[in-house]
Amino acid sequence: MKKLLLVFVLILTSCAEQKAKKQLAEVSCGQCKFGLESQSGCDLAIKIDDKAYFVDGVHIDDYGDAHDLNTGFCNVIRKAEVVGEIKNNRFFASSLKLVDSE
Repeated sequence: MKKLLLVFVLILTSCAEQKAKKQLAEVSCGQCKFGLESQSGCDLAIKIDDKAYFVDGVHIDDYGDAHDLNTGFCNVIRKAEVVGEIKNNRFFASSLKLVDSE
């Protein structure tokens, strides 16, 4: 019985953890383009499965001027190859590489 309980707990734990995986996603300003309102200012966000999350691990200005009319995240939604995990309703990025042309 103890072994069965231990196996059950291990299965639940492994299913609850979301592993970091490489995926293609939309990235932009959470406030200006994705309508996120839980923070003020302009912060990088990612949209996965039609849900937007603020990003930790990279900054909105790491990819140039966020307010540039043609490439800035406050003005356009861009595509990126990302690796990371969603925890506590935030995306923790271990890498984010833009794949669209500037």
